[in-house]
Amino acid sequence: MPRKKAEATTDGAAPDAAPAEPVAPRRSGRNAGKEKPAPPPPAPKAPRKKRAAKEGEAEGEDKEEPAAKKAKPDSKAAEEPAKPESKPAGSKPASKANGSKPASKAAAKPAKPASSKGKPASSKAKPASKAGAAAKASDDAAKKPDAIAEEKEDVEMADKENEEKAAEAPADAKADTAKELQVGDTLPHLTLKNEKDEDVKIAELAKEKGVVLFLVPKADTPGCTTQACGFRDNYEEFEKLGYAIYCLSADSPSAQAKWQTKKTLQYHLISDPKRELITALGAGAGGKTKRSHLVFEKGTGKLVEKKLNVKPADSPTQALEFVKKHASA
Repeated sequence: MPRKKAEATTDGAAPDAAPAEPVAPRRSGRNAGKEKPAPPPPAPKAPRKKRAAKEGEAEGEDKEEPAAKKAKPDSKAAEEPAKPESKPAGSKPASKANGSKPASKAAAKPAKPASSKGKPASSKAKPASKAGAAAKASDDAAKKPDAIAEEKEDVEMADKENEEKAAEAPADAKADTAKELQVGDTLPHLTLKNEKDEDVKIAELAKEKGVVLFLVPKADTPGCTTQACGFRDNYEEFEKLGYAIYCLSADSPSAQAKWQTKKTLQYHLISDPKRELITALGAGAGGKTKRSHLVFEKGTGKLVEKKLNVKPADSPTQALEFVKKHASA
């Protein structure tokens, strides 16, 4: 009976009453032992996230370090040719002051390749300097022939000067003869050769024209060339005044011919190797010749002007001045 009452009570419950909560099925003792452990409380989860964040940061640093390590081989390749320049630059102390090794390495690395690039530029400039040196050497080589020619000319000139000094008699030297021509005397009777190896009768030179006879110690020597060229340049003036010019020396006709051609001398040269006429004119002394010039009158052949030991440049002008005065007298 009590069982029925309970059922009745249940059935007679008010409809508005809330339904009873389902009751979890009971498990046997065996299943209770096998139950899974309860999940951790939410409170410890926060430190777990911080730890994960720290781990992430650590992993990030670990990941960055391998990247830097991977970059090292490239930097080494750039640093190897410029190691001597990286030391004086002082990149290591700067990295220590910053306190960040990766940053200092990154800053130092780009500068080193620039220095390594500078070296090839300087090495490229060397060929230009070599080319300049080669050009200079070629210029020097081109100048050498001229320098050699000048040296030869200097040597030849020195030799000729010595020959001229040896052939020229001193001013105070005594004449080889006491019977030298004086003013008023006529040309001696001698026959000599000219530059063409033709006979020249000295006594007949002044028959048609007056004669200016200048004497030189040695043909084709500096002083004698100055004297000869002076008469050459004034040749037309002497011709207008009715005077012929002759050069007298002890040189051979062939030597005189070469000198005449070389200096374009338009007058004749008389060869006196035995110094017969040179001595007779009073210009011979000790086997040498005194530089001089003499003027003989037209028609008579008389000596009207005699100048011994004259200077090469003065002889032509002095002779021309005298001829002008004598012609107008």
